[in-house]
Amino acid sequence: MEKKKKKIGLIPRLIIAIFLGVLVGLYLPAWFIRIAVTFSKIFGAFLNFIIPLMIIGFVTKGIADLGEGAGKLLGVTVLLAYISTLIGGSLSYFMSKSIFPSFLTSDLVENIQQSQGKELLPYFEVPIAPFFEVTGAIVFAFMMGIMVSGLRSHGKGEYTYGIINEFNEIITKVLAVAIVPLLPFFIFGNFANMAYSGSVFAVLSVFWRIFICIIVLHLLYITALFLIGGSYSKKNPLTLIKNQVKGYMTAVGTQSSVATIPVNLECADANGVNREISEFVLPLGATVHMPGSMITITACTFTILTMYDMPHSYGLLLKFIAILGIAMVAAPGAPGGAVMSALPFLPVVGIESSGALATLLISLYLTQDSFGTAANISGDNALAVMVEKIYYTKIKKNSAKK
Repeated sequence: MEKKKKKIGLIPRLIIAIFLGVLVGLYLPAWFIRIAVTFSKIFGAFLNFIIPLMIIGFVTKGIADLGEGAGKLLGVTVLLAYISTLIGGSLSYFMSKSIFPSFLTSDLVENIQQSQGKELLPYFEVPIAPFFEVTGAIVFAFMMGIMVSGLRSHGKGEYTYGIINEFNEIITKVLAVAIVPLLPFFIFGNFANMAYSGSVFAVLSVFWRIFICIIVLHLLYITALFLIGGSYSKKNPLTLIKNQVKGYMTAVGTQSSVATIPVNLECADANGVNREISEFVLPLGATVHMPGSMITITACTFTILTMYDMPHSYGLLLKFIAILGIAMVAAPGAPGGAVMSALPFLPVVGIESSGALATLLISLYLTQDSFGTAANISGDNALAVMVEKIYYTKIKKNSAKK
């Protein structure tokens, strides 16, 4: 029997790309580095072309799918998920503002800013104009998603929904075949340019500290959700947390909220959650409840804005968090997860969607994506405990009275 060849995962490939990019930028001649920079610029233009199509393909389907469900139960679940995601992002901002300035020193920031003018230019660029502007794509996606959802609730719109569903599959295939496999080369070119300009070591010196802070906040936030859920439902929070360990570790390994749903259902069974509730809340939560991802993206975005001396007030980041909390319904369907869904909305905070700073955000996020996913799915089970209590004590009781 032939042995199956082991594939190198995305995270190891990204780490290799960063390492090789640094070596090339430090030791190889400028003409060679400019070849890599040229590829990164062309790929960035293609990515900019795909982003509006991603919004239409994933956000439209995500919203159309949310219209299917059990009425008030759907509303309660989505509302709790959105509030939780906003709180996660807000906590991440205040953590970042309190802790990160201690190692984002003025000398480090100045070093990064001074190196910006020393970066190499590509040999040539290929302008690829997107079909839609990002704002237009967002409006179109929300309009189509809501209208198709409404039509389907009246027994119509299945033909249009089929088109949306197939377009979603096409964009998923493009991301899987053309975007994600080439991301390491994109990151390689950008890090080679950063190493040549002299900013790379200043940037890498803050990576590991950010990771530790983010993962600690993940664990604290999950614990808080189970404490709230356990107290409200009169279940032992420590038991709930212990039962979730299997789901958390599975998500760390799979790096996928959707792939972890079967194990997460077992965790919900161990928590005594009614199957009627868990089979509704957990798949839905895997789509709409993203506190772990939001914590990571907010912290990474704050870091980049601070390093490059760009505005980073809470009001600005809150706008970004609020928009992304809705738009991340695309995250489970897109390879690269939440950070790919975040790219179209980076201009809200002043970051170009396909530029070098976006590359930094992708690198920061993807190297610990599995922990964000684990926080997401763990939060889904805490949510299921709360929704079960609300459903059986309020929604079902009120419906019985009528």
